Amino acid sequence: MSVVFLIVVLFALLILGAPVAIALGVSALLTTIFFTSHDILAMPEMMVAGLKPALMAIPMFVLAGLLMSRGGSAGRIIDFAKSLVGHLPGGLPISAILACVIFAAISGSSPATVIAIGSVMFAALKQANYPNSYAIGAITSAGALGILIPPSITMIVYGVTGEVSIEKLFMAGVVPGVMIAVIMMLYAYVGARRLGFKATKSAGIKEQTRQFKKSFWALLIVFVVIGGIYVGVFTATEAAGISAVYALVISLFVYKDLKFKELYSVFLEAAITTAQLFLIIGFAVVFAHFLTSERIPHMIAEALVSMDMTWWMFLILVNITLFFMGQFMEPSSIVMIMTPLLLPIAVALGIDPVHFGIIMVVNMEIGMLTPPIGLNLFVASSLTGLSMKEVTISVFPWLVLFVICLLLITYIPQISLFLPNLLGR
Repeated sequence: MSVVFLIVVLFALLILGAPVAIALGVSALLTTIFFTSHDILAMPEMMVAGLKPALMAIPMFVLAGLLMSRGGSAGRIIDFAKSLVGHLPGGLPISAILACVIFAAISGSSPATVIAIGSVMFAALKQANYPNSYAIGAITSAGALGILIPPSITMIVYGVTGEVSIEKLFMAGVVPGVMIAVIMMLYAYVGARRLGFKATKSAGIKEQTRQFKKSFWALLIVFVVIGGIYVGVFTATEAAGISAVYALVISLFVYKDLKFKELYSVFLEAAITTAQLFLIIGFAVVFAHFLTSERIPHMIAEALVSMDMTWWMFLILVNITLFFMGQFMEPSSIVMIMTPLLLPIAVALGIDPVHFGIIMVVNMEIGMLTPPIGLNLFVASSLTGLSMKEVTISVFPWLVLFVICLLLITYIPQISLFLPNLLGR
C-alpha cells in the first residue's frame, strides 16, 4: 500500500506541474509520515549524506561548459567543424552534429550543448534554406549526446549511485557516442541530398588549418581532460576542476571574449544549475532510501527471479520502463531512483554494471527528446520561437535513429565495453 501511495503522489505532483525535486521530496515525506515510523527530521541528514565527493565534478563541468559557451569557444568549434565537412551535401547540419560532439566533451550536459551550438547554428541553417523541421531536429537530437560523450553529468550520478567506476563509464561512452554521431551524420547527408542540396567547394587544407589554429585552445581542453582521465593522471573529479580553471583562463586571457564583469552572471548561472541538480539528487536519495528500507528492490528482484527472466528479457523490460519514465522525469532523478532497483538485478543476471550504465544513459538521451518533459525540446523551442509540437515533430525521425542505436548498444555489449577492456581499466 505504501508503495502505491508513493508512486501515485509522485506522478500526481508531476502531472500538476510540480518541479521534479519537490515531487520526489513531498511524495517521500508524506509516505514516511503516513506509513512508517521513521524520523522525518533525519531527511536533511540523508540528503546531505547522499551528496558524495565524486558529485563535486558536476558544478565544475557545468561551470566549464558555461565559460566556454560565453567565451566564444563554441563559435570557434563550429567554424572548425564547418571547414572540415561544410562542403558536403548537408554540410551545415553535419557540422552542427560534429560541433555538438566536440562541445559535449566539454560541458557534460545536453541542454547546454543545444544552447551553445543551437544559438549559432539554427540561424545559419535557416539562412541556408534548410527546412525548420530538418535543422531543428538535427541540432536538438545531436545535443542529447551531451550526456553520453564523456565527461557526462548523468554518468557521474550513475557511478556514484551504483558505486561504479566513473572513469570506466567515461571510457565506455566514447564508442557508443561516436557511433550515434556517425549514424546521425549519414542520415543528415542522405536527407540533404533528398532535399536537393549539392556539394560545394571544400574549404581546403589552408582554411582548415587556419580554423584549427583559431579553435586550438578550445579543442585542447577535450584532450587534456579526457586524455588525463584515460591515462590515469587524474580522477574525473580532479579533471572537472582542471576543466573549469582551463576554461576560465582561455576565455579571459587567450580568446579574451569574456570580460571580468561578466563572470558574476556566469558563476551565478552555474550555481543555480548546480543547485537545481543537487536538490533533485538530494530528494532522490531520500526517495531511494524509502524504497530500500521498505525492501522494494529486494521484492522486485525476487519477482523477476521467480519469472525465470533471462538477461535479454530483463533488458527489454528496462528499456521500456526507462522510456516511459524519461517522458516525465529529469535524467538525474531517474538514475538516482532506478539504479538501486535495477543494477543489483542486472549484476545477478551477469550484465556488466558499466554496460548497464551506458544503456541507462542512452535511455536518458531518448528521454531528453520525448514530450512532455524532454528538456532539449524546451530549449530548442525557446531558442527558435517554435511551438513544442513543431519541435517534437522535427525530432521524431532522429529519435528513431536513437532507438535503433539503443537496441544495438543493449544487445552488443562490446560496443560499450570495447574501450575499457582495451585499456585494461
